[in-house]
Amino acid sequence: MLLVHGGEVAADAPVPRTGGVPLVPEGFAWPLCRECGGAMQFLAHLPLDLGAVAVFLCQNDPGMCDGWDAAGGANRALLFAGPLSPAVVPAEGVALLDAVTALRPHSADERDEESVLGKLGGEPDWWQHDETPACPSCATRMTFTAQLEEGHDHSTAINFGGGGRGYVFHCRPCGEAAFVWQR
Repeated sequence: MLLVHGGEVAADAPVPRTGGVPLVPEGFAWPLCRECGGAMQFLAHLPLDLGAVAVFLCQNDPGMCDGWDAAGGANRALLFAGPLSPAVVPAEGVALLDAVTALRPHSADERDEESVLGKLGGEPDWWQHDETPACPSCATRMTFTAQLEEGHDHSTAINFGGGGRGYVFHCRPCGEAAFVWQR
């Protein structure tokens, strides 16, 4: 299932989207980059049948922290279940994208290249080579969840190094999620 540009949406809408504010459970602590210590930028909210995935990437000094590595500490994907509410956004760091964009599920048969912002399920379209992460809890190969493209214009774009792609994975039994990107 493709994810296509669905227009503007509320910053805390419980729909697939890039940007805005993450919807999180009570007690949530905003992820900090393990390399620079700054707050990571919230990239996407992806509601799934097993909960919702929130994706974060360090953008405090782009290119200096290893944000492309699932285990490097400069990105996070978190899988949440149960009641969720908007997070409190940190006052410092590059915590939010400049715009909020709805990601509308769309059949792959009716493809319009310029509006495709990713896909849900299926197989990843690796930009380079397969980097499917192992679950940090059980060490099994994680399940592909979603692919994210940079965006259709500068104001809504995610920074994947200029034309890159992001890949989200999950481990259902462990409740873990992971994120990598390639260019």
